[in-house]
Amino acid sequence: MRYLGNKTRMIDNISSFIDELKIDGKVFCDLFTGSASVADYFKDKYQIIANDLLASSCIFASAKIKNGITPSFKKFKQAKGVDPFSYFSSREYKFSKKHFIWMNYSPKGDRQFFTEEIANKIDGIRLELDDLKAEEIIDNDEYEFLLASLLETIMGLSNTTGTYEAFLKTWDKRAFKEFELVPLGMKKSKLFSKENVVYNEDSNELIKRIKGDILYLDTPYTITDYNSAYHLLETVAKYDNPEIRGITGRRVNKPEKSKYSVSTKVAEAYEDLIKHANFKHIIISYSTQSLLPIEDLKEIIKRYSKGKITIKYYPFREYKNIRSSQKGDNLQEVLIHFEKKIDNDEVYIKSPLNYSGSKNYIVDQIIEELPESFDTFVDAMGGAFNVGINVRNSKKIVYNEYNPFVFEIVDMLLRDDKDKIISNVKRIIKKFNLIKGDKEAYLNYRDYYNNNKTAMNLFVLQMYCFQNQLRFNQKHDFNTPVGNCGCNETTFDRIKSFDIDNRELETTNLDFNDIDITKYSKKTVFYFDPPYIITNATYNDGKRGFKGWDEEQEEKLLSFLDRINKNGQKFLLSNVINHNGKTNKILLNWAKDNNYKIVKLKPHAGRYGSREEVLIKNY
Repeated sequence: MRYLGNKTRMIDNISSFIDELKIDGKVFCDLFTGSASVADYFKDKYQIIANDLLASSCIFASAKIKNGITPSFKKFKQAKGVDPFSYFSSREYKFSKKHFIWMNYSPKGDRQFFTEEIANKIDGIRLELDDLKAEEIIDNDEYEFLLASLLETIMGLSNTTGTYEAFLKTWDKRAFKEFELVPLGMKKSKLFSKENVVYNEDSNELIKRIKGDILYLDTPYTITDYNSAYHLLETVAKYDNPEIRGITGRRVNKPEKSKYSVSTKVAEAYEDLIKHANFKHIIISYSTQSLLPIEDLKEIIKRYSKGKITIKYYPFREYKNIRSSQKGDNLQEVLIHFEKKIDNDEVYIKSPLNYSGSKNYIVDQIIEELPESFDTFVDAMGGAFNVGINVRNSKKIVYNEYNPFVFEIVDMLLRDDKDKIISNVKRIIKKFNLIKGDKEAYLNYRDYYNNNKTAMNLFVLQMYCFQNQLRFNQKHDFNTPVGNCGCNETTFDRIKSFDIDNRELETTNLDFNDIDITKYSKKTVFYFDPPYIITNATYNDGKRGFKGWDEEQEEKLLSFLDRINKNGQKFLLSNVINHNGKTNKILLNWAKDNNYKIVKLKPHAGRYGSREEVLIKNY
């Protein structure tokens, strides 16, 4: 398969590298799967998690890791009397204006990625695949295998140098080859697990929700934009008749260029990714031509490595295309391994509710700053409850949240039967046909929620909305638009683990000023996580049906903390002192005037830009 960064030639080296270092585990994640050659190779040794932002790559991955052998196509053979590869290879289709590839990527559309005959056949097969699936002559796995086979076949018939950033001005002989649909090239082997899964998400977001044993990273190395390099494969995979432009007919609406292909963003992207990785072992495929020098990457790794960092170099001949670096034959492929440091070897519980401002990314540092002995922990601005749920050395946990919508969801997640919650979520998703990015289904369900405002309905709705934002109008009708999010098995895993075990639980829906601190013992720790007045978070702007957060609210909170201090109790406050050149002088002066301790947290570059996040405490 002609694919940039394809690791087919490095597979044996990767396997030997794992064996030499005696890396063990059951779950292997190929986070930037591309052509899925690595995921395919290891599917007989591990349960596989694969991911890519390109839909075409996800089709390759699904077809390879969900099949040990070519599917039988039993119903297809019964219906057509022949296997699908013979059927489609000999099939002829009438030219039609509905045929998007013929109309736009052949001489018919003044482009010559394919001859007119080949382009029209691609259209015919692609449309017939959808019909066959709708008629249940092929199931979803068979559909993806045939689609992947089609994508691989047309790559061998394309009048290009390998990518689709340009077509050749003169026809290459491969463009005139007879069209023969052949089964997708993949490893024939018994699957280690039937639970292999493929995601189509931004890797830096997905990494916060998954876990496993071995994380394999093969990020883009250079400035090449894979969205542009394989735009035509995306269009065949989606067949969504997109708006296109330019000499090569690139898709107008496409994901942003990967941060790993932007020199000013790649370091922050790597730091953010590695920081949030919940995997014991991390293996990185890298290159001496990468935008981020290996020594710079090594410095990032050192901050999160538990011990030794192993780096091994291999000679490698660069695949040439119009954007190739001109570094000649000195290019070397690199494999890097380190064991990820997880503080106290603990894995922290993550809330099933994805909520703005949640502290799951620094919960380990918050836990570290708690006193050695206390009997009650009050999460006074609990939000999604990522902090309180992880406090394990107190007898009593109090969850308080001012926003009634957030409170009702978290209260439900804490108190209701987990299996019942999961069953209800699945029922709602099925009933309303909710699919990630499906605007029509989403708006239909949003209207339903606004007339049936229950915690369960809102919990499901926020899974599919834009960036999981809980946004309302002044009438408290939910008005967040559709997003590119959804529900998956990770969501259900979070629901199951969202439990405080046998400790006493209290939940309250109060403004912080209404919390009665005198009802709690002197051995109580109050934790506060207010909106940050010097940042630009949408949840504190006062335009979401609730009061906003401003300097007046900030000063009321600081006075409340002083009351806690005078009452002989302990408090811990999350906040930001500096952000993009702004300083929270009210906070800084208050802390210094009262001699409260300011703990600077470890930087988490790439998440919120340049900001100095702190914990302030009175003990």
